[in-house]
Amino acid sequence: MTIGKQLRRVALGAVFLPTVAETQTLITPEAFLNAVVGKTITFHEIRSGMLVGTEEFLSPTLSVWRMEGRGCVYGQITTPNGQICFLYDDAPDGVPVCWWPFLHDDRLMVRLARFVGSETQEVRSVTDDSLNCPSAPVG
Repeated sequence: MTIGKQLRRVALGAVFLPTVAETQTLITPEAFLNAVVGKTITFHEIRSGMLVGTEEFLSPTLSVWRMEGRGCVYGQITTPNGQICFLYDDAPDGVPVCWWPFLHDDRLMVRLARFVGSETQEVRSVTDDSLNCPSAPVG
């Protein structure tokens, strides 16, 4: 069973935001995390298809992110107001990056939780592989 199908079951009772098309079903951050904890997933920008990065979900409160050609960055995960937020160790302003997870045509996606300059990324792969990042903190 794909992650999209697992999350679709959870999302059947989800509430639609007025600005979200009917083919998009919001997913709770908790349902998203339940599906990805212990997994490593790749995110691709929806319009260009380019790889944005890879994230390993170590626990419901800790992840490690790696972009192509860069090192690993650990992030603390929180789930305020229906969003999933990441406060990465290298955040220059100390402000978390927040996303709304959703399903679109059985594809798992995330949309940047801001109204100006919003970005949408698609999960293209889910594996059990580790990013093999050094010094993983215990989450």
